[in-house]
Parts: sequence; structure tokens; C-alpha cells
Amino acid sequence: MAPKAGDPVPDVTLYEKDPETKVSFKQLFGNKKGVLFAVPGAFTPGCSKTHLPGYVADYDKLTKAGAEVIACVSVNDPFVVTAWGESAGATGKIHMLADPFLELTKALGVVLDAEKMLGTNRSKRYSAVIEGGKFKTFNIEGDGMGLTCSLAPHIISQL
Repeated sequence: MAPKAGDPVPDVTLYEKDPETKVSFKQLFGNKKGVLFAVPGAFTPGCSKTHLPGYVADYDKLTKAGAEVIACVSVNDPFVVTAWGESAGATGKIHMLADPFLELTKALGVVLDAEKMLGTNRSKRYSAVIEGGKFKTFNIEGDGMGLTCSLAPHIISQL
């Protein structure tokens, strides 16, 4: 079951840049205000053409609205997620986090059954505002794959 407003963020490990660089999800957001969004996969069409580029383009709007941390999560290995972020111009703006073992994805209840399409489970597409270590909002696409409520313009209004 996906988080509700007021639920605490889970204490799970993600990876940034390489397998040795572990990131505590809980510590990354700490007591800060931030935005989290997740995609089914790096370098996939909707994720690469619309989702991530929208957050990169709206980076200034997100920070002006109060976001101190912006993070993107994908169920891929950290090398792939890093290369994808670099190709999209996210470096220095968005924490590109890999969830290769689905720790965060399972903890949030947003596993996307993509076995037939991609050979493995992935994450549903969602966005969230996190404030003070708790979810303020959590927006999950109805079919897990759409591009509506998880996009940057929608989340800006929730900050």
C-alpha cells in the first residue's frame, strides 16, 4: 500500500553513482523539504523523453518553491542510472538513485509487475513531497505507467 500524508519515509539503502556509494533514503531527506519521483526504468521512452527532462527543466521552479532535495529513483543498477542522469543534464540538480534490489519500491508498495515486458519487476511511476521525514503528498499514476500526476508541474503546486 502506497504511503499516505503523514507516513514516515522508510529507512532503506539506495545507490548513487556506483555500488559502493550507498545512500540512506531517510538521511538524504532528513528534516528537509524535498521531491521524490520514480520511473519504471532508465532510458525508457516516457522516462527519457518526458519525465526526467521535465524535472531538469523545472529545477529552478522546484527550488524556488522550497525543494531542498530532488531525487529520482529507478530500479536499475547505479551505473545505468548515473549515465541516464548525465545524458539528461540532471547532474548537480537531481540525485539519481538506483534501487536495484527494490528496497524502496517494496517498502512503498509500488512494485510494477513488468516481468513479461522487461524480464523483471520495476517501480510504478509516482511523485511525492517529503517534509520533515514524512510524506506530505504521494501521487501514483493510476496504471503505474502514465505521465500525469507524477510530472514536475503537478508536484510544484504541492510544495
